[in-house]
Amino acid sequence: MDCLGCRIANRIEPGLNIFYENEYVTCVLDIDPFNEGHTLILPKKHFVDVDEIEQETSHAIMDAAKIIAKALKEVYQPDGIRICQDGGLFNDLTHYHMHLIPRYEGDHFPWGEPMKPHDARIRLSETKESLLKVMEERL
Repeated sequence: MDCLGCRIANRIEPGLNIFYENEYVTCVLDIDPFNEGHTLILPKKHFVDVDEIEQETSHAIMDAAKIIAKALKEVYQPDGIRICQDGGLFNDLTHYHMHLIPRYEGDHFPWGEPMKPHDARIRLSETKESLLKVMEERL
Protein backbone atom coordinates (compact mmCIF):
# COMPACT_ATOMS: atom_id res chain seq x y z
CA MET A 1 0.00 0.00 0.00
CA ASP A 2 1.69 3.18 -1.20
CA CYS A 3 -0.82 5.65 0.26
CA LEU A 4 0.02 6.86 3.77
CA GLY A 5 -3.65 7.63 4.43
CA CYS A 6 -4.64 4.08 3.49
CA ARG A 7 -1.90 2.70 5.74
CA ILE A 8 -3.11 4.84 8.66
CA ALA A 9 -6.80 4.05 8.09
CA ASN A 10 -6.08 0.32 7.86
CA ARG A 11 -3.71 0.16 10.87
CA ILE A 12 -0.59 -0.65 8.84
CA GLU A 13 1.43 2.37 10.01
CA PRO A 14 3.10 1.85 13.41
CA GLY A 15 2.55 4.01 16.47
CA LEU A 16 -0.95 5.23 15.67
CA ASN A 17 -3.18 6.76 18.33
CA ILE A 18 -6.49 5.34 17.09
CA PHE A 19 -9.39 5.81 19.46
CA TYR A 20 -12.44 5.12 17.30
CA GLU A 21 -13.14 3.12 14.17
CA ASN A 22 -15.85 1.22 12.40
CA GLU A 23 -15.95 -0.75 9.14
CA TYR A 24 -15.68 2.47 7.06
CA VAL A 25 -13.43 4.91 8.95
CA THR A 26 -10.56 5.19 11.39
CA CYS A 27 -10.16 8.13 13.78
CA VAL A 28 -6.63 8.93 14.87
CA LEU A 29 -4.97 11.74 16.78
CA ASP A 30 -3.01 14.07 14.48
CA ILE A 31 0.75 13.63 15.01
CA ASP A 32 1.25 17.41 14.82
CA PRO A 33 -1.87 18.77 16.55
CA PHE A 34 -3.00 22.39 16.48
CA ASN A 35 -4.58 21.78 19.91
CA GLU A 36 -4.83 18.76 22.17
CA GLY A 37 -7.43 16.34 20.83
CA HIS A 38 -6.90 17.31 17.15
CA THR A 39 -8.32 14.28 15.34
CA LEU A 40 -8.27 12.98 11.78
CA ILE A 41 -11.10 10.89 10.35
CA LEU A 42 -9.88 8.76 7.44
CA PRO A 43 -11.96 6.40 5.30
CA LYS A 44 -10.55 2.88 5.04
CA LYS A 45 -11.11 2.89 1.27
CA HIS A 46 -8.94 5.20 -0.80
CA PHE A 47 -10.53 8.50 -1.78
CA VAL A 48 -8.75 11.76 -2.50
CA ASP A 49 -11.61 14.27 -2.59
CA VAL A 50 -15.00 14.50 -0.94
CA ASP A 51 -16.89 14.22 -4.24
CA GLU A 52 -15.47 10.71 -4.78
CA ILE A 53 -16.83 9.23 -1.55
CA GLU A 54 -19.81 6.88 -1.74
CA GLN A 55 -22.82 7.42 0.49
CA GLU A 56 -22.10 4.77 3.15
CA THR A 57 -18.63 6.14 3.81
CA SER A 58 -19.89 9.75 3.76
CA HIS A 59 -22.44 8.88 6.42
CA ALA A 60 -19.82 7.05 8.47
CA ILE A 61 -17.51 10.08 8.34
CA MET A 62 -20.24 12.40 9.62
CA ASP A 63 -21.39 9.91 12.25
CA ALA A 64 -17.80 9.63 13.47
CA ALA A 65 -17.48 13.43 13.47
CA LYS A 66 -20.51 13.68 15.77
CA ILE A 67 -19.13 11.01 18.13
CA ILE A 68 -15.67 12.60 18.22
CA ALA A 69 -17.06 16.13 18.68
CA LYS A 70 -19.07 14.98 21.71
CA ALA A 71 -15.98 13.33 23.22
CA LEU A 72 -13.80 16.39 22.56
CA LYS A 73 -16.38 18.65 24.19
CA GLU A 74 -16.60 16.45 27.26
CA VAL A 75 -12.85 15.98 27.73
CA TYR A 76 -11.52 19.43 26.77
CA GLN A 77 -14.48 21.82 27.16
CA PRO A 78 -13.42 23.82 24.08
CA ASP A 79 -15.11 27.06 23.07
CA GLY A 80 -15.81 25.40 19.72
CA ILE A 81 -14.66 22.73 17.33
CA ARG A 82 -13.35 23.33 13.81
CA ILE A 83 -14.31 20.65 11.31
CA CYS A 84 -12.48 20.96 8.00
CA GLN A 85 -10.80 19.16 5.14
CA ASP A 86 -8.72 20.27 2.19
CA GLY A 87 -8.98 18.81 -1.27
CA GLY A 88 -7.04 18.93 -4.49
CA LEU A 89 -3.56 20.39 -4.24
CA PHE A 90 -4.20 21.26 -0.60
CA ASN A 91 -4.72 17.65 0.46
CA ASP A 92 -1.20 17.01 1.74
CA LEU A 93 -1.99 13.38 2.57
CA THR A 94 -3.45 12.61 -0.90
CA HIS A 95 -6.12 10.60 0.93
CA TYR A 96 -9.38 12.17 2.07
CA HIS A 97 -9.29 13.12 5.73
CA MET A 98 -11.40 15.34 7.93
CA HIS A 99 -9.92 17.34 10.81
CA LEU A 100 -11.72 17.93 14.11
CA ILE A 101 -9.85 20.52 16.13
CA PRO A 102 -10.86 21.81 19.57
CA ARG A 103 -10.78 25.62 19.50
CA TYR A 104 -10.40 28.12 22.31
CA GLU A 105 -10.96 31.85 22.39
CA GLY A 106 -7.59 33.47 21.87
CA ASP A 107 -5.85 30.32 20.58
CA HIS A 108 -4.60 32.30 17.56
CA PHE A 109 -5.53 29.58 15.11
CA PRO A 110 -6.80 31.80 12.30
CA TRP A 111 -9.23 30.96 9.55
CA GLY A 112 -6.92 32.59 7.05
CA GLU A 113 -7.73 35.45 4.76
CA PRO A 114 -7.04 35.38 1.02
CA MET A 115 -3.56 36.54 0.08
CA LYS A 116 -4.98 38.43 -2.93
CA PRO A 117 -8.16 40.50 -2.87
CA HIS A 118 -10.79 38.94 -5.09
CA ASP A 119 -13.98 40.96 -4.50
CA ALA A 120 -16.03 37.76 -4.47
CA ARG A 121 -18.56 39.31 -2.10
CA ILE A 122 -19.75 41.72 -4.82
CA ARG A 123 -20.47 38.81 -7.19
CA LEU A 124 -22.54 36.59 -4.88
CA SER A 125 -25.61 36.64 -7.14
CA GLU A 126 -23.56 35.69 -10.20
CA THR A 127 -21.76 33.00 -8.22
CA LYS A 128 -25.06 31.52 -7.07
CA GLU A 129 -26.45 31.49 -10.62
CA SER A 130 -23.31 29.83 -12.02
CA LEU A 131 -23.43 27.10 -9.41
CA LEU A 132 -27.16 26.50 -9.82
CA LYS A 133 -26.77 26.20 -13.60
CA VAL A 134 -24.04 23.56 -13.28
CA MET A 135 -25.99 21.65 -10.64
CA GLU A 136 -29.13 21.58 -12.74
CA GLU A 137 -27.26 20.52 -15.89
CA ARG A 138 -24.81 17.98 -14.51
CA LEU A 139 -25.76 16.75 -11.09
